[in-house]
Amino acid sequence: MIWGIFKRDMCHATRNVIAVIVSMGLVVVPALYAWFNIAASWDPYGNTKALKVAVANNDKGYKSDLIPVRVNVGETIISTLHANDQLDWQFVKSDKAIDGVKSGEYYAAIVIPKGFSADMMTLFSPDIKHAQLKYYLNEKINPIAPHITDQGATTVVNTIDKTFAKTIAQVGLDLAASILHYSQSPQMAEYMRNLNGNLTTMADTLSGASQQVTSYSQLLGSANDIVDSTGKLLASATKAGKQAQNALKQGKSGATSFTSAGANVTSSVNTALDQVSGAFDQVAAKVNKAFDAIGKDSDTAASQLTTLSEQVSSSESLYDTYITSLNHMHESVEQLPDSDSAKQALLEAIDREITLLEAAKGDSQKLAQQLKDASTQVTQDTAAAERSRKEILNRITSAKQSISNVRDDYATNVKPKIDALASTVSTLISQTDSMITQLSGTADDLDDVTGDVGTNVTSIRSTLGAIAKKLDSSAATVKELITKLETGGNAGDGNSDGGDGDNDASSSDSGESDELRALATANASTLSTLISAPVALHRVSVYPIANYGSAMAPFYTILSIWVGAIILCAMLKVTISDREKAHVLGLGDTLPRVAGPSGPGNASRWGLRLDYEYFGRYAIFALLALLQGTLVCLGDMYFLGVQANHALQFLAVGWLAALVFSNIVYTLTVSFGDIGKAVAVVLLVMQVAGSGGTFPIETLPKFFQMLYPFLPFPHAIDAMHAAMAGSYGNEYLLDMVYLALFLIPSLLLGLVLRKPVIRLNNWVSRNLESTKVM
Repeated sequence: MIWGIFKRDMCHATRNVIAVIVSMGLVVVPALYAWFNIAASWDPYGNTKALKVAVANNDKGYKSDLIPVRVNVGETIISTLHANDQLDWQFVKSDKAIDGVKSGEYYAAIVIPKGFSADMMTLFSPDIKHAQLKYYLNEKINPIAPHITDQGATTVVNTIDKTFAKTIAQVGLDLAASILHYSQSPQMAEYMRNLNGNLTTMADTLSGASQQVTSYSQLLGSANDIVDSTGKLLASATKAGKQAQNALKQGKSGATSFTSAGANVTSSVNTALDQVSGAFDQVAAKVNKAFDAIGKDSDTAASQLTTLSEQVSSSESLYDTYITSLNHMHESVEQLPDSDSAKQALLEAIDREITLLEAAKGDSQKLAQQLKDASTQVTQDTAAAERSRKEILNRITSAKQSISNVRDDYATNVKPKIDALASTVSTLISQTDSMITQLSGTADDLDDVTGDVGTNVTSIRSTLGAIAKKLDSSAATVKELITKLETGGNAGDGNSDGGDGDNDASSSDSGESDELRALATANASTLSTLISAPVALHRVSVYPIANYGSAMAPFYTILSIWVGAIILCAMLKVTISDREKAHVLGLGDTLPRVAGPSGPGNASRWGLRLDYEYFGRYAIFALLALLQGTLVCLGDMYFLGVQANHALQFLAVGWLAALVFSNIVYTLTVSFGDIGKAVAVVLLVMQVAGSGGTFPIETLPKFFQMLYPFLPFPHAIDAMHAAMAGSYGNEYLLDMVYLALFLIPSLLLGLVLRKPVIRLNNWVSRNLESTKVM
């Protein structure tokens, strides 16, 4: 009987051309619905280049003291966007950009403010200000366009971040490379040779000055011997007056030599002080070099400042030596007779010289402490380091001034007093000559005079000896500096302040220099790009989908199959007329009167049970639904080119979905009539929103998340995805089973639960027909 109903339905469906066309339309229309939607969404994000987005650059640029290069990030953005075809970028003035967004000419606009570069460069200042782009968006034109333009704006921001980091890194690397290349250039080598030559000459000069001072001391010793000899000769003045006169002449010659020696000592002291002053000039140059290294290599700058602090501290012994020498001279002068008019003036001059030397020593100590403090600040606070730099340079100027004061005071006060002392020696000799002439025989008094002269000469010789030792020490220091410069040049570290001479330290410096050289000689652009984006995203697709159209194909395909089921129930009758029942039963054109009113189950007494009616009429629905599913799936794969790694599985999903969906809609219509069709439409709307076909189910409201497992769409879509890209374990089979399980409640409703509502459905139908409208 089921076959008889199906055979008559097929004959009626193919009886004339109109019936055939309508039948074909019922099969084709759902496929067209799916194909149009899939084709329309095939590659929407690949066609965003037609979306107009305005860009206005008002950036004025920025130039800082740290990076002496004018930076204009806005111009960089514009240059980058000229090469970007992600969107249709329109480069206009800010007023036109904003007005274009309001009028709808542009979907969005990006305005770069005037102080954009300046705000970005506050990264290197204590007061950091967040740079902002102004983003104008017209959200009423299209619901999807804002999200696409948002992605474009995000791309611009990411480009800015990477470009900024790349620019800063490239400037630093280029600067380091330039310094390294310059340090290895012939000009730098020539400068180093000249420096070594000048230092060698300086060391030789210091050594020569030491030898000259030693010679002057020996000369004064000879003068002392002459004075002693003169005393002995004067003791026998009564016997040999002429010989005494000759001896006195020799004494005057010795006094003249003493005066000359004092002048040479003065010249040596001035030379030593000039060298100390010059050393401070070198310290100032090294301080500037160390502070210039801040930001590029703060650790090296700190090491250089520490070394300079130690060198300045070591120079304090020079002041101590000079002060000790002046104290000895002070003691010697105190031994002169109080009647000597030059004694008191010389004592005051020596005391003042000692005070000035102690002040110069204090300046050196403060300078050493400031250098030490600055070595710890350069790695902590750049602004505080700059202030320390100025304070240190001022302290160096003060120390140089103190040395200048010592030198000027020595020339103005001490030297004249020494000359006066020499004159006193000459006067003593003259007085001795007069005394010999007038009072021969007073040899004892003459012995006292010569004794005083000998004491003064001994004190001066002691001072000259100390000066000679200090000159030798200075010469040794210069030679050590030459050695360190040569060692540094060979190691290639370019550090004139050297290390401590240790082999391990030298090896470490050499290794660091090699690493620096390798870094600086590398491609600065490549390195700066690596620094600006140290992490690259390597995307690994798991179960890759060819394109957006293929990704959306399961949703639109399953949706079209449900729509096709609704169209079938809207165009075909779900109930069988009494005439058709009579023909199937072989009772002619009508059922006997005892059959009662027309309706489902009224021919059951002749063997046409309710379930036979249900399956008999459903057979043509199932056939057309299978044709719908087959056509839409084949069209997806071979007409649109939708990805399907497992074509047969893809078709199987379409067939099963067609059977399940058509049975559900057919059952609802058979059981509840037109109300059932309305329920089918409601189920369609619910599944469009809550199937997870477009948005992840986790992003939907809680109601849809709870309803999700009890809808057929999600399982059909998941099964089709598995057929397209591959299945994880038994994923495909489980989804097919879950989808097939929806036949159970549908058949239960159509075969069992339908009976109690048949009369109710007939009553509702009669009342609707009585309205003459429904």
